[in-house]
Amino acid sequence: MNKNDALGLTRRSFLKAAGAVGACGAGLMLAACGSNAQSTGSSDSKDSGSSSKYEPVSVNVAFMPNLGSAGTLFAALDQGYFDKFNITVETKQFDAGPAEIAAMQSGDIDFAQIGHGAHALCIEGQAKIFSFEGNSQADCVVANKSHGISTAKDLKGKTIAVASGTSSEVILNYVLADAGLTKDDVTLTEMKVDGMTTAMIAGQIDACATWSPNTITLEEQLGDDYLVLGTNTDYTDKVAFPSSYVCLPDYADSNKEVLERFEAALDMGKVYRAEHIDEVAKLLADKLGLPEETLLQSTGEGDWQGAVDAIGDTDKILGYYKAQQQVFLDNGRITEAVPVENYVLSEVITEGDKLCKENK
Repeated sequence: MNKNDALGLTRRSFLKAAGAVGACGAGLMLAACGSNAQSTGSSDSKDSGSSSKYEPVSVNVAFMPNLGSAGTLFAALDQGYFDKFNITVETKQFDAGPAEIAAMQSGDIDFAQIGHGAHALCIEGQAKIFSFEGNSQADCVVANKSHGISTAKDLKGKTIAVASGTSSEVILNYVLADAGLTKDDVTLTEMKVDGMTTAMIAGQIDACATWSPNTITLEEQLGDDYLVLGTNTDYTDKVAFPSSYVCLPDYADSNKEVLERFEAALDMGKVYRAEHIDEVAKLLADKLGLPEETLLQSTGEGDWQGAVDAIGDTDKILGYYKAQQQVFLDNGRITEAVPVENYVLSEVITEGDKLCKENK
C-alpha cells in the first residue's frame, strides 16, 4: 500500500534469497494445518480442541483495525484455535505499530501485530519477531486531483499527511523519489490514519500516505478526484513489506513455549483466512464495528496464500526480513546491517509450525 532508492535486489534475486516452497510442501502444510471448521458467523469458538495438555496462559494482544492486521487473530479466536493451546486472548486496538511497541514497553500488552514501519524498532533491539504474518499489499499514496495533481511530480509544494514509522511512509518516499522530489519539496504533516482520511475528504490536505480500508473510504468519497500515485505492488521488484507478531526481548527469553503455541494457533488462522477471506472480512466488520462492504472491498490488501505457503519454510521467511531490512538501510532509517537472526526468533517459528501440524 528509481527508482532512485533502488535496493539492488531484483524480484528474481529476492525470490532466490527467500527460497521457494514446492507445490508438494505447500499441499502437505495445508493438509497439516488446514481447518474443516464452518464459516465464521458467531463469536463462539468453533473448536475447543485438546487444551488440557498445555498449561493455561492469558495474553493481551494489540492489533490494528484492518484485514492485514486483525484477520488472522480474529479468525483464530473465532475458530477456537487458541483454545487448542489453552491460550486466553484479550485484544486491544491501536492505530500504528510504534504505539503498540510503546504499549508493550509500558506493560499494557504482551504481543503486538505490527506493519512494516515498526520493524525498524525490532532491528534496533526493542522487540523480537516470533511470527511472520504475511506480506502487505495495503499501502497507498493518494492525492486529490482537484488540487491540481495529475502525477507525482505535481506533489511539489503540496501538503501531504503521513504517519511516521509506517509502511505507507516508505511508499511515499519511493513515490517522491520516482518523481525527482524529496521531502524538502513538499509539506509533510503528521496525522493518524483516521485523521488524514477526514482531512482528505474535507479538502484540508492535498495527498496522504495511507492504507486499506481507509483507501476504500477515500475512493468512495472523492470519486473522480481520487488518484493513486503508488502502492506496495509498484515496488515488489525491490522491497518486501512483511508484517509480524512481536514481543519484548525479556518476554521471549522466558516464554518460548508460549510463543510456539501462539504461533501454531496463528498458523491455523492463516490457513482459515486464506480459504475464507470474505467470511473473515464479515467477522471483523461485526467484531470491530466497521462497514462490512468496506472490508469486503479490502480483501486484496494482503498476500494471504503466500503467508500459508511460507508455513514450514523458515528460510523463506528470513529472506523476507532480509529484504525488508534493506529497505531501512537504503532509506537511512537504520545505518548498519544487523543479522536478522538477532531479532527474528526463527526457532520459535519453526517449532510453532511443527506444533501446528501435530495439533491439526
